[in-house]
Amino acid sequence: MIIKPMIRNNICMNAHPEGCRRDVLDQIAYVQRQGPVENGPKRALIIGGSTGYGLASRIVAGFGSGAKTLSVSFEKEPSEKRPGTMGWYNTASYEQEAAKAGLYAKSLNGDAFSNEMKQQVIQTIKDDLGDVDLVVYSLASPVRTDPQSGDVYRSVLKPIGSAFSAKSINPQTGEIKEFSIEPASDEEVEQTVKVMGGEDWILWMSALKQAGVLAKGVRTVAYSYIGPEVTRAVYRDGTIGKAKEHLERSAGEITQTLSDIQGEAYVSVNKALVTRASAVIPVVPLYLALLFKVMKEKGIHEGCIEQMDRLFRDRLGKKPVPVDEEGRIRMDDWEMRQDVQDRVNELWPQVTSESIRELGDLEGYNQDFLAIHGFGRADVNYDEDVSTVL
Repeated sequence: MIIKPMIRNNICMNAHPEGCRRDVLDQIAYVQRQGPVENGPKRALIIGGSTGYGLASRIVAGFGSGAKTLSVSFEKEPSEKRPGTMGWYNTASYEQEAAKAGLYAKSLNGDAFSNEMKQQVIQTIKDDLGDVDLVVYSLASPVRTDPQSGDVYRSVLKPIGSAFSAKSINPQTGEIKEFSIEPASDEEVEQTVKVMGGEDWILWMSALKQAGVLAKGVRTVAYSYIGPEVTRAVYRDGTIGKAKEHLERSAGEITQTLSDIQGEAYVSVNKALVTRASAVIPVVPLYLALLFKVMKEKGIHEGCIEQMDRLFRDRLGKKPVPVDEEGRIRMDDWEMRQDVQDRVNELWPQVTSESIRELGDLEGYNQDFLAIHGFGRADVNYDEDVSTVL
């Protein structure tokens, strides 16, 4: 099958198997060049380990620390007529490379919000690992079914209190125009917190502890984002921000629950990057194009694998773990540097459809967007017939 990117409304609808495989290989090679991770995990569970920060976490744990890794994700398998999701190819590629390196790697495909998947994971840990010393929580889903009530919750991306208007960009064309979003209802805020907050993280850690599959001194980390002033109304002060605040509060509750086994829970506030989720958040693609330009000029730009490698080496590998005054790990420290944000704020009012390619890194944004789906690579012939199954 010849597979070309199908992009609709800033969403890529397909993935390229060979491109995804090579992206995983690149991330593995980066970690190996950095050398062994000191004080890294040996048996890691990654909930949401097929793409983005979750995938990068698995790669650093496995190829940086020699960890046995168990991953949970919900991906669509390929058929003869259509390719699978990028996460399916990423997972298959990781398992293949782990096998070559003699590393244990197992992946379970299904609804991570369900009680059934939690029990399947617990049984797999008992059978294969005994226990785990790291749990990464990196789920990014727009919908969650409550495992107790069966209620279905859907998240929304909206401001709270009043409508929000700002610049936005069509990354494929470079056209910049104003957009507006109406405020969320109270019910929409509540549902977004139910999907993207810390409730499921708490349920996971409680189930794992009750089953006796958490090692003494276990650490668990979930991922969050704060962001700059230009995205605040629609992100941190909006529905997603409320969910992230709940996630961050949940870390304290989990740490208390784990106190008798000296366990710790952290939220890592990460840098803004191109992901399937961020690509559809208004304002964010334009902010990213400007941010990438500034950070690359300063030599401090990072992608997912660079961020997670630094997290494992410079934060999670330290005792005590360096945190801010609210107990959060700040991996967005370079993004939020005053000189970086001052320059982005200086460029923001100047940028237009005509000047975006000069003032921002739109090419870099689009390259990253294609790359996470396995496209846009110079070392892959996209006119070549490829098997949909790796």
